[in-house]
Amino acid sequence: MLGPGTIARVIRVAFVGKGGAGKSTLAGTFARLLARTDEPVLALDSDPLPGLPYALGIPVDDEPIPEDVVVPGPEEGPRWVLAPALDADTVVSQYAVACPDGVRYLQFGNLWGHVATLQRAQHAWSQVVRELDPDAWHLVGDLPGGTRQAMFGWASYADIVCVVVEPTVKSLHSARRLMNLSSASWGPRAIVVIANKVTAAGEMPAIEDRLGYPVSVVVPAQPEIAASDRLAVAPLDASPHGALAAAMQELVDHVSGLYPLAEEVAT
Repeated sequence: MLGPGTIARVIRVAFVGKGGAGKSTLAGTFARLLARTDEPVLALDSDPLPGLPYALGIPVDDEPIPEDVVVPGPEEGPRWVLAPALDADTVVSQYAVACPDGVRYLQFGNLWGHVATLQRAQHAWSQVVRELDPDAWHLVGDLPGGTRQAMFGWASYADIVCVVVEPTVKSLHSARRLMNLSSASWGPRAIVVIANKVTAAGEMPAIEDRLGYPVSVVVPAQPEIAASDRLAVAPLDASPHGALAAAMQELVDHVSGLYPLAEEVAT
């Protein structure tokens, strides 16, 4: 049986794709729409570029989590771990930022400073997602562009991997490689393909043929998204009833439908 204060169907999603495909914009919009169900959503950002906070509707904070949050790990263990006085729930309560629609946002690193600082922060990502109360939060993760982190297990907390792809040769090439996550040892429940910046229906067969997998959600190319970027306004705030919002609501409904019904989870 479910305990008090738990979520009946905990959604854990990782957004992956080539850099520039728009995954941060989609992840942030998805997180906000999911949070409108009045259940707690934690947006986890291991991408060192600032796309996710813009999409969540908050100013970009160029400071990673404080250095003393992460300390050297034990011999024969992880290289970096959370400080002994901290656990995952404490990190979230102390360092996660409140966002519109009730989303909480936790950033693990950025491009400032030496790369070692980024590595420390991203080891913390792994420990936090591993140790969080599994019934407490919907998790929406934005991984760095490309294939490296996703293939090295940074998406292994997720039940659903959302592969974001543009109808370009480079983006399709990255997405095709990312489709291999379907056979990862940690076994994601499903791969969901999102075609972004689509300008014509004729682009869809080429995407599906290249990936060998159906596209679940199509996001049309929208000039207003680029305009909102220039104004540092979240797309969901700039166009709350636009095509992006509609597509991401479709994605929320689709992803939710991939999980067991609440009554099945509770028995």
